[in-house]
Amino acid sequence: MNKKILLLGLIMLITIFTAGCLSILPTTGLAPVEEIEIVILEPFPVQVQVIARGNLPDPCTEISEVLQEIEENTFFVTIKTYRPPGPCIQ
Repeated sequence: MNKKILLLGLIMLITIFTAGCLSILPTTGLAPVEEIEIVILEPFPVQVQVIARGNLPDPCTEISEVLQEIEENTFFVTIKTYRPPGPCIQ
């Protein structure tokens, strides 16, 4: 009986340690934007700046790409994020 419990405990420990050592996939997503400011600069040609403010979820997450698209009179701005695999020391 004791050998079975000991064997089960060892299997559980090995499973926990190997799962912790596996590499985690990188995370991509959209930046959480809390506030935007739109600034129109010169009248011709029209120049528009977008100032986006927000907080990233942790120090390891960074902005990876800013996409801009114009459809008629509408501007679309997408801010993508990237977080490398593994633990993040805060």
